[in-house]
Parts: sequence; structure tokens; C-alpha cells
Amino acid sequence: MADKTAKYRTEIQQMMYVSGETAEASAETTGMIEEIVRQQVIEMLRQCTEQASRRGSRSISTDDLIFLIRHDVAKVSRLRTFLSWKDVRKNVKDSDDKGGEGDLGTGDEPVGAVAGGPVVDTTKKNKKAKVGLPWEVPSFYNAEVPEREDEEDEDEEEMNYATLQRLKKADERTKVMTKEEYVTWSEYRQASFTFRKGKRFKEWAGFGVVTDSKPNDDIVDILGFLTFEIVQTLTEEALKIKEQEDLGKEKSGGEQQGKKRKFTGLFDPPSEGRTPVETRHIQEAFRRLQQRPNKQRALCNFTRGLNRTPLKLVCVITLIL
Repeated sequence: MADKTAKYRTEIQQMMYVSGETAEASAETTGMIEEIVRQQVIEMLRQCTEQASRRGSRSISTDDLIFLIRHDVAKVSRLRTFLSWKDVRKNVKDSDDKGGEGDLGTGDEPVGAVAGGPVVDTTKKNKKAKVGLPWEVPSFYNAEVPEREDEEDEDEEEMNYATLQRLKKADERTKVMTKEEYVTWSEYRQASFTFRKGKRFKEWAGFGVVTDSKPNDDIVDILGFLTFEIVQTLTEEALKIKEQEDLGKEKSGGEQQGKKRKFTGLFDPPSEGRTPVETRHIQEAFRRLQQRPNKQRALCNFTRGLNRTPLKLVCVITLIL
């Protein structure tokens, strides 16, 4: 794939580096990953549009997008936390703007009070609210059960466990890095398909073609999070395949040499470093991530392979494997 057709080659290389790839990937590899990610985003938008049409709406919402990953409790909890804190920041900004333009009074009123009005408790107003989802049981009732401070949230515990696992992987990848490499790795962690590239991302993802709705900022942010997860999952799976391939080559090379032992001399050239992931590794990784479980295969007997399985979402497919 030519460089001019790959709009996110730099971002993909940075995401792959954060995911464990140390060598610089080729343009063909990054172009293939970009095409897979674009295909995944289009599939997500298509499914969201179908869900919106079922409930009689022409525009998709954040609930339609979160519904696609509802089985991944950790990712859903992370998105809910992100949306909650985003709402808090918005409320704080609005309250600051109104406070700067409003009448400050004579100075005898309590803090947060408006002249001639009741006292406004800013701590309650700016408290992080829990984002409710329409398919959860509490949404079926009109009355909302008050939350207890000592109540444990299972979704939050799942998110914390996933966060610890992600930090463990990051620690393993960075423990042998130099100071310069760690600074580069920290900068590459900010790579995104959507950050400050909203207009380009909407054109690239097919907004206006796949779906007629105009996405809000929350939908774009969620898609940016999911696209990073897709690149990370593909890279980690491709690295596993490449590691198995390298081990097979070493074993076969040792068997061919037989009893002949190779000695390294003083003036022998240094051993080659890690080679980058190639397109065949990405293809095999995507093929493995698209495989159906054995339970689903058993239901397809005597069909002569005529049935077509739908495209699976890579960002949630790790739960099945």
C-alpha cells in the first residue's frame, strides 16, 4: 500500500511501539493495519445504525456504541468513568464561566450563593455522576436507588484488575529501556486516531456514508479509544505469531547443523536485532481473531461451508479466545 493512502501510518507505528513492537514497521504493514481498523470502525457504525433504527432514531448515541462491547466489563467501566469525569469537567467549566459573569454581591452572602437566591452546593453539583445504561436493571424502574458509600462496585473492580494487568505489561516492556527510549515510549502512549484530528477521522471512518448521523464528541472519543485497542490487540497477537515462527526457525536451524557447532569470533558481525512484524503476521493474527469457537462450528455441519459468518470486532474478541 502506498504511503499517500495511509493517513495514520505515524500513529499506528507509535501504537505498535507501545504494544511491544520495537522495530519500525513497514508501510505495507501499517497500511494493512489501517485498513483493518477502518473496516472495524465501519462495522461498528453499521451495527450502531441498525440499533438506532430499531428504536426509531436516525442518529446513533453513545449507548449504541457501548452496547457493542457490553460483554467486556472492564472496557465498559473505563468508558463510563471517562464520560463521568468529562461531564464533571464540563459542569465545572460552566459554573466557572457563570460565576465570572454573575453578580458577586456585597460580600456578606455565603460562598456559592447568588444574590436573592438559595445557597448552591458546588460539591454536589460537580460530583462525578454514574453513567447509566438502558439495558441495566436499575434503568427499568422510575425510582433510583441511592448509592451507599460502602457498596462495592463489581464493574469497577473488574476495571481495576484490567488496569493492573495493563500496567504489568507496560512495566515488562519498559524495564530494560534507557531513559531516552522511555521518554519516547511515554510520548507514543498519547497516539490517537481522533485527538485533534476529528474532521479527518470522520471522513476516514465513513460518517455521512455509512451513517447519516453527525457524531458528537463523546462518540468520536469512544471510537478513538476502541481503535487504539484494535491496533494493540493485532500487534500483540502478531508478535506472538512472529515469536513462534522465530523459535521454529532456530530449532530447524539447529537440527540442520547437526553436530557442527558454530563459534563466534572476535571479528564476526553482531547478531541482527529484532526484525519488524510483517504483513503475513498481521494477516495470520487477524485470521486467528476471526476464528469461531468450536461450539459454533458444530452447528454448521452439513452446510458445505455456504454460511457466511459476520465480521467480529477485534476490540472485544479477546474475551472469546
